[in-house]
Amino acid sequence: MSVYKGPERLLNDSYMTLSAPFRLFKHSIDGLIDTHWHEFFEMGYVVSGSGTHVLNGVPTRLTRGSAFLLTPADFHSLKSDPGETLQLYDFIFKEQFIREPLFELLFGPNTEHTYWYVGDEIDAIEREYERIWDETLHWQAGSDLLIQGSVERLLIDLSRKCKGTQPTLVSTPDPMQPVQSSVRKALIYIQHHFREAIPLEEVASYCGLSANYFSECFRKGTGSTFQSYVQELRLQFAKSLLKTTQLPVTEICFASGFNTLPHFERAFKKRFSLPPRLFRKQ
Repeated sequence: MSVYKGPERLLNDSYMTLSAPFRLFKHSIDGLIDTHWHEFFEMGYVVSGSGTHVLNGVPTRLTRGSAFLLTPADFHSLKSDPGETLQLYDFIFKEQFIREPLFELLFGPNTEHTYWYVGDEIDAIEREYERIWDETLHWQAGSDLLIQGSVERLLIDLSRKCKGTQPTLVSTPDPMQPVQSSVRKALIYIQHHFREAIPLEEVASYCGLSANYFSECFRKGTGSTFQSYVQELRLQFAKSLLKTTQLPVTEICFASGFNTLPHFERAFKKRFSLPPRLFRKQ
């Protein structure tokens, strides 16, 4: 009898070198790539074939022109249609690969980047990927800069097509722009790291604020305390795993960022009115 091991987490060290915070692959998928998530970011583009992409439990079609961008908080699987082979470019990169202004433009809570290019758009996107691929095969002076520029164009174009928006903040009596910007920066950071141990002090330091002031700004800006906001992300992530995978509840607990099973079970039951095991059955 085979033992189900659950979704795999793909690590930076297994796919990228210390000297290069990115890598481009050409994949051929004939069958199923089972549910997994990454330590890195991933931008995919389908060149040919057809299949299904299940992103955070939601299935979508894959055909030529399909594009998607995933963060370390996302999990997904890919499956080619019977008799089909999915051919796709897969560009993976570490967080430090893209500059902060672009990072803030791209990402935020409740932002998904999935798009289907058509017509002349397809030719333009594929030329860009071909240029990146050629530079990785024939590395020379300036290749890193050329790849950086090409990838940034692809990311910005995908973001515009998806019309991704930053999270809407609750208005405050005195909405100072620097404060709002810090809270928005925190939301993006939390979205990508909520499955890790992220103390309030760490995020406050990341935003350049003291812990007490950050806590006050975060509550006014989001209508939620820092801990409640992080726990809600973890619970929603656990809920998706329960619905779409066979991963044991104990593993879901830790994969979602909870430290103990009893705490996870109490929090889940309080939020969804059922303990995790009964929720999965129903």
